[in-house]
Amino acid sequence: MKFLDLFGRLKSVVIGMIHVKALPGTPMGCMKMSQVTEEACREAEIYREAGIDGLIIENMHDVPYCFSVGPEVCACMTAVCAAVRSVCPRLPLGVQILSSANQQAMAVALASGLDFIRAEGFVFSHVADEGLLNACAGDLLRYRKQIGAERVQIFTDIKKKHSSHALTSDVSIEETARAAEFFLSDGLIITGAATGARADPRDLQEVSQCVKIPVLIGSGVTFDNMERYLDANGMIIGSHFKEGGHWAKAVDPEQVKRFMGKIRGLQK
Repeated sequence: MKFLDLFGRLKSVVIGMIHVKALPGTPMGCMKMSQVTEEACREAEIYREAGIDGLIIENMHDVPYCFSVGPEVCACMTAVCAAVRSVCPRLPLGVQILSSANQQAMAVALASGLDFIRAEGFVFSHVADEGLLNACAGDLLRYRKQIGAERVQIFTDIKKKHSSHALTSDVSIEETARAAEFFLSDGLIITGAATGARADPRDLQEVSQCVKIPVLIGSGVTFDNMERYLDANGMIIGSHFKEGGHWAKAVDPEQVKRFMGKIRGLQK
């Protein structure tokens, strides 16, 4: 299994989030690229020293997000990702580019030597806070093939956060999961309603039982509730690792170490 080859284990892999500072050209952008890159690398080093299993690099400070991601975003994210790869040469690394810039993320991953991307809108349409988002699986996998990036895995959100799923209210999360598996997703991501919101453990159980690909939790895992998610193949954690538990704050080294210490004990 590709997931096992990448992370070295099949259960409760911990993936930390690097929320890249606002990039040039975005409304909140105010830092030089050298500063943006330096901060991302500083956070990567904190995670690495705490024994994290992997990282995702994401342009979350680029609010408000839009579907038309410019070449400057791809160039800047490639620079950041390549720099993080240089300080974490052996750590599994991934990238997500908001909003739903999945082909751009694939290109960035290939250019900077990353291992996976997190993709929105893989199967079924939904209404995100940026607008209507349609399924992309067919185009994305063809693009991955065309650029020779087959080694880059695609972990896909289903019934994702910050979205209305009224369009597919007659399609259960289990049916969505099976559709994503049929469309060759490398792993599924389950979230709560918003960033930092707890995912429903029942969704984890039900989805895990109906597919054979990895299932990851994409929001809401904390020091106090991690036991409820140990059966997940992976846990993507951002807000809980930040100062005050807020995604926009700096990574708290002690919080990461505390979490990793507890989960390593539970994994034994």
